[in-house]
Formats: sequence, structure tokens, C-alpha cells
Amino acid sequence: MADASSGQGRLKTLRTVLPRWLGGDAPVVPVVRLTGLVGFSTPFRPGLTLASCARALDRAFGYRQPAAVALSINSPGGSAAQAHLIFGRIRQLAEAKQVPVLAFVEDVAASGGYMIACAADEIIADENSIVGSIGVVGGSFGFSKLMEKIGVERRLYVSGARKAMLDPFLPENPDDVARLKAIQREIHENFIGLVRERRGPKLRGDEEDVFSGEFWTGKRGLALGLVDGVGELRTTLRARFGDRVLTPLVAGGRGFLGLPIPGIDLGLSEAPSRRLTPVEDLIATLEARAWWGRYGL
Repeated sequence: MADASSGQGRLKTLRTVLPRWLGGDAPVVPVVRLTGLVGFSTPFRPGLTLASCARALDRAFGYRQPAAVALSINSPGGSAAQAHLIFGRIRQLAEAKQVPVLAFVEDVAASGGYMIACAADEIIADENSIVGSIGVVGGSFGFSKLMEKIGVERRLYVSGARKAMLDPFLPENPDDVARLKAIQREIHENFIGLVRERRGPKLRGDEEDVFSGEFWTGKRGLALGLVDGVGELRTTLRARFGDRVLTPLVAGGRGFLGLPIPGIDLGLSEAPSRRLTPVEDLIATLEARAWWGRYGL
């Protein structure tokens, strides 16, 4: 009896020390937050990349027998390449571990943000979330007339006929624009193929509209088949897995002296390697706001 009592006491003590997901039989759904612009949106503020979220994804899928992995997404898009790399890593882990993936949209999962959401088996959005924007955008400025007006001469030396393509200080070349649009069409077709593959028969409505680059609210996205349900993370997981479900937020990990390990944090507050000047900070802020502003946010 004494041995049994002491054993139970040690077990209770162990449960108070261990994380809750290790100390009981409650279902566990690790949560990874994927927030911000996709890719290096400015030279001064790196955005959401595969490097910034890979460690967190590995840790989430590494939990012992998770009921699912939840992605909390809030991104207006950005780099098509980085979005596809993150999409691919999520699918590789999900298939290797045989774990279902649920994506929850906060303010917006648009363009590259929606591409990442498509890695999930189900996409759930708030009725006022913004989803879609299945298209490709690129932009620049032209300064050639301004330079001519103020008497500045552009001197550029290149090897390769198209090396200076789309230089903002030179007059726009129609052949260069055509070349850029061809590349955009190719990326757009790849994006469309990915959405068709992941959403399949769930998609409804005119494909010309769905793949036009237009975006919608979560409620309208549900009608179009871009999302599977309207709701939010905590309520949905409790309804699906019970009130005892545990939802640990998974971070990218820490290195020596508790500092974030460069390149594998969540991209939520990733800081530049040096302090920004006021002008650099203003530029970075304006560029970021321009991306969010495209969706009225």
C-alpha cells in the first residue's frame, strides 16, 4: 500500500512539472502562427519565409500523437516562391506524420497567404476575414522623365541584352513589359493549378472570377469553396476535439542565452540585424502598409 501511495504521489508531482500535453490523455493540437508579409518585403524587415517558420513547423508535427496541427494565418501575401516553399514543407510533414492540418484565417489569407492556407486539409475563416486574391502582382516606379527634367544622366554598364530590364531610371521598354507579364502568367498558372489540386471539387462559381485575383470575405469565400467553414480557432477546436483539448503555441526555439535562433523564429517580431534609421523605418512601414492596404486593412 505504501509503495502504491508513494508511486501515485510521484506521478502527481511529475504531472505538475511536465507540460500538460505530456501529463495526461487530453487531445493536443499544436498551433503555429504564420503572420506577416511573405518573403523579404523590404531590405530592412525580413518577412515570413521558410527559414523563419521551418523550426516551428518541425516542432509542431513532432508532438507525440497530435490530434491535428493548426495554422493561424494572417498574411496579405508577398513572395510566390517563399509561399510555395512553406506550402511544400507543411504538406511534406503532414504526409510523413499522417496528421491532419487545419488553417484558421485571421484578418487575411490572400495571394501567397492563401497559397499557404491551401496546405491545410481544411480552411476556416472568420466571416469578415479576407481570402482569395489568386493572382500575381508586380510594380515599380519610373524616374526617366524626372531625371531628364533635372539634368541627371543615367550611366549603366551591363553585359547581357536584358540585364537592365525594367530599370526604373530608363524609359519603359514594351518588350521588357511583355517578358515580365509572361513570367507573371506562368506563376499565376502554377498558383491556379495548386488551388485546383488542393480544393478540387470544393470550388464553386465561375473560375474566371475565382482566379481573377479578386478577393472576398470569409463568408463569401465559403460560398465559392475557397474555405470550408466560418469560425475561429479555439471554438472550432473545442467543438471538434472536446473542451479538454490542449492548444500549445509552438515557437521556433531559442539558442544560447535564450536568444531567438536567427532564421527560424515565427516571423512575428523578427528584427533587423541593425537599428533602422528613421527614413529606412518609414520606407519599410509604408511598403508593409501598402501590402495590407490592398485588402482594406
